[in-house]
Amino acid sequence: MALSFRNRILLALIALGAVPTATALVVLALVVRNANPATATRVAIEEVARTGRTLVETMDSTRLGPAERRALAAHAQELNDALRRVQRAETYASYYSAGLAALILALAALVLFGSVRLGDYLSRQLSRPIEELIRWTGHIRREEPLPPDEPERGAPEFAALRRALREMAAGLAEARDRRVEAERLAAFREMARRVAHEMKNPLTPIRFAVSQLARTATPAQREPLEVLQAEAGRLEQLAREFTELGRLPEGPAAEVDLAELLADLTRTTLPPGMTARLEFDPRAPRIVGHYEPLRRAFSNLLRNAAEACEGRGEVEVRLTSAGSGVEVRVTDHGPGVPPALAGRLFEPYVTGKPGGTGLGLALVKQTVEAHGGRIRYEPAPAGGATFVVTLPGPPLSSP
Repeated sequence: MALSFRNRILLALIALGAVPTATALVVLALVVRNANPATATRVAIEEVARTGRTLVETMDSTRLGPAERRALAAHAQELNDALRRVQRAETYASYYSAGLAALILALAALVLFGSVRLGDYLSRQLSRPIEELIRWTGHIRREEPLPPDEPERGAPEFAALRRALREMAAGLAEARDRRVEAERLAAFREMARRVAHEMKNPLTPIRFAVSQLARTATPAQREPLEVLQAEAGRLEQLAREFTELGRLPEGPAAEVDLAELLADLTRTTLPPGMTARLEFDPRAPRIVGHYEPLRRAFSNLLRNAAEACEGRGEVEVRLTSAGSGVEVRVTDHGPGVPPALAGRLFEPYVTGKPGGTGLGLALVKQTVEAHGGRIRYEPAPAGGATFVVTLPGPPLSSP
């Protein structure tokens, strides 16, 4: 059975730290146990005593005077006393060596125990973040959300790796959503192009026939003919919007002065009963884009604001710099957007207005994203709706 990652780390730490240390302490204990200096001293004293006894036995003490015999006896006594002291020292040294060896062995056991505990702690600290990151990669692979943030544990490098994985997962999710949205919009554009083509073919003869009938119509026939003309006009408008949705901006891009464009649109788009409060940042750069699609997009936002306010009140338009690009905020003070529609405003056919086609904001989003920008909706603090458009600035000129 294969060992887990944590157990492998634990064994490696024990093998690298605890085993060499414990082995060295055990060897030291054996050396101390066997190295008894009193033994060598005892051997030397015994050798001196043996030679002294031999000397006494071979000497003819009858020829010695009283002083010499007393000195010889004292020497023999001192040798015997020294030998006894050495023997006692040897006994004490053996007990001391055994105690010291036992202490060193206990220290080796303590070091081994501490190393195992420390290795267990370090293995947990190393394996837990790695196993967590492995689980996170599984979530990312299965396109599942990552677990919520928890108090950071382990080394700072693991915390940085967690943040990097979260950023990567968020980037992958955003890229995946963009890809799905791009594929969906591409299919819808193709369908819109075909529908617009099929709608235009019968609309022309219908409008021609209605105009012919209107010349000779009786008063009773005029009302149904007016209904036909109005519905035909609505179908033509719908066909134009389908055509615009299926067509991306064409031709070379050029510099666009958004301040001038927005100021002109507020004069020509808003009804007479409405006023516009303009705030333009003089530091806002010009952008590079397609003038007509941008004009249609911002005109659509202003018309939506006017319809939300029922042609009365004030619309706020703010142009500010945002990094190297610009940000445009169009705010009305109407009833706002129902919460059920707030997350789907920019999808085709989604509308909260009676008789609306639901293509206006989808066209705005298409134009803004074709220019590398983003659009989002925010509820206005005092009631109403705010649409925020962010567009990149002009590319940096190469040196």
